[in-house]
Amino acid sequence: MKFSEQWLRQLCNPPLTTRELCDKLTMGGFEVESALPVDSHNIRDPANRRAARTTLREETGDTVIDLKTTPNRPDCLSLLGIAREVSALTGAEQNVSSIAITPVAFAGTRPLRVEAAAACPRFAGRSIDGITAGNPTPEWMQRRLQRSGIRSISPVVDITNYVMLECGQPLHAYDERSLSGAIVVRFAHAGEKLALLNGEVIVLEADDLLVADEEKPLGLAGIMGGKDSGIADDTTRVYLEGAFWNPAIIQGKMRRLGFVTDAGYRFERGVDFLGCARAVERATELILEICGGTAGPLTDEISASDLPRRDPVRVRTARVTRLLGVTIEPDAIADIFARLNLAFTRDGSDFVVTPPSFRFDLAIEEDLVEEIARIFGYEAIPATSAARIASMLPDPESGRSLDAVKQRLVALDWQEIVTFSFVSSATEAALDPDMQPVRVLNPIASQMDVMRSSLMPGLLATLQTNLNRQHSRVRIFELGRTFSRDGNAYAQPLRLGGLAFGPVMPEQWGAPPRTIDFFDVKGDLEILSAPQSFCAVSTVHPALHPGRAAQVRLNDVESGWMGELHPRLVRYFGLREAPLLFELDAAALMNASSPRAKPLSALPSVRRDVAIVVAEEVPAGDVLMALQGAGIPHVETVRLFDVYRGPGLTEGRKSLAILVLMRDTSRTLTDAEIDDSVAALIRVVAEQFGGSLRSQAPQ
Repeated sequence: MKFSEQWLRQLCNPPLTTRELCDKLTMGGFEVESALPVDSHNIRDPANRRAARTTLREETGDTVIDLKTTPNRPDCLSLLGIAREVSALTGAEQNVSSIAITPVAFAGTRPLRVEAAAACPRFAGRSIDGITAGNPTPEWMQRRLQRSGIRSISPVVDITNYVMLECGQPLHAYDERSLSGAIVVRFAHAGEKLALLNGEVIVLEADDLLVADEEKPLGLAGIMGGKDSGIADDTTRVYLEGAFWNPAIIQGKMRRLGFVTDAGYRFERGVDFLGCARAVERATELILEICGGTAGPLTDEISASDLPRRDPVRVRTARVTRLLGVTIEPDAIADIFARLNLAFTRDGSDFVVTPPSFRFDLAIEEDLVEEIARIFGYEAIPATSAARIASMLPDPESGRSLDAVKQRLVALDWQEIVTFSFVSSATEAALDPDMQPVRVLNPIASQMDVMRSSLMPGLLATLQTNLNRQHSRVRIFELGRTFSRDGNAYAQPLRLGGLAFGPVMPEQWGAPPRTIDFFDVKGDLEILSAPQSFCAVSTVHPALHPGRAAQVRLNDVESGWMGELHPRLVRYFGLREAPLLFELDAAALMNASSPRAKPLSALPSVRRDVAIVVAEEVPAGDVLMALQGAGIPHVETVRLFDVYRGPGLTEGRKSLAILVLMRDTSRTLTDAEIDDSVAALIRVVAEQFGGSLRSQAPQ
């Protein structure tokens, strides 16, 4: 917001220099980007600019201040709003004169019909007849507009811009010669077109709000008027419009259209909904003064139920002290509220404050406490250390943090990556044609139009980037959320995904080169999930090789998948060989059983190697889990150490060589006890899997 300091001092004249005024605004929460003598910014040479500043200030006595406001303070996008702030910050008295009601000189008016009251709760308008639109704009007004960054166009347009800068209420003037019948506020019809003042012709959408007449649209409400309704030099009668548009209707429209206007910038943040008629009166006063003419009656249609609510907010003095850490007396708080033009009543030591119509940012108690701190002065609030005894946070042994999970992978020679949650719908369709990803309404790029339903797209894109830069060995993982939808319900679970590609070890003299395989990744995942039981069960996944994909089960609960990329996708992504991928539920990896002490036996263990023949389709992991869960006395360890297929076995059968360790902590096991335990293990295999000892299997 650029403005002339002279103009500001007409509305509020604090006894401060320009530098002191800028410092006060900065301490009040604003950012002063620059404060330069008028026209010095047009001098390109810095040395000449510095030399010219003093001369320009002496000649013009004016400075252009460029003030950056935060999005929650649209009330400061006007000279009146800035004057209110300067008055509150400095205590200077405001010099804002009341706007006189223009006497009605003729009965001419134009009918008004608001068909979208929720989008336009208030609409003020009037006709002004007999103007001379070709009169020159006064020099003082041109100077103020120019110093605010707005070029002079014509007196009527300049007046609407001037009132917008002064009061914060954008206005629009229509040439009544181009109007047919009543003014209508409505939403656009399908396929309707509008030629704007900037020469652009747009195809309107159903949520575009229009100011129209009985035959055609006149302008895009709150953003820009139509080309056909503009003011010409021979215009003699104008219709002046000042409306309050619901900010939700304006927000996002300019981004879609690809341009920004001063009016839209204000309306999408919110303007004073009680200032519409006042701004029209002010503009009428200036038009009659500069262009002549007579004013018709003011039409002011209000839908009170659709106007923004200003509910009273209770401010507790004790709460102010607690939040700010300093005691501010109730009388001082009352003075601050009065300086901020906030209506209030006192209830003991508390205040019941009603925010004014121009303050959209005041809704809860904390908002008003912030205002108290801002006007009281942040520099006046002492910095004190909190008197608090620090306590150590609990570190439960029954779980582990995500950082600990990631650290395990890093220790296994994997590297973490972070990728976008937005991915290409084409990539999602390639990975899983049946997946219906969550679409992004306003994507940051055309190739990032959906939310990822898996971590695979980011992992594969990172692999391609590394291969393009001649990195032949890749071990990467990512911890992130995936997104899915089931009807109207959305899910975004936290997942851990990884990708391995290339040699199992870096090139070295101590080991022959070997490409990483399924079991290398499976071994890393077993270490990652320990001490939970890990099981990989054959499965089918649309993005994985049909015979090299597995469902991962942790503690017998489905927790993810792993496998080799499908050959179709290897060709799709242009890879020379298939990478190994996995994706696991992060919450499952955070489980960890509490350590339990066991007595250490001084007695030796007993080892038995048992060869069991089962059907080829029986997973060895299922056999081991069954033996480990059988609870057979004295059995301490059951581990697979060999698998045999070939001569000596019937077709479709395989032999599993299983190591069994048995021990008793108090005595030496007898041969009978050992034989009973082994026999019990064999019975489990026979009953659950139809297996037998290899020595007893048919040849």
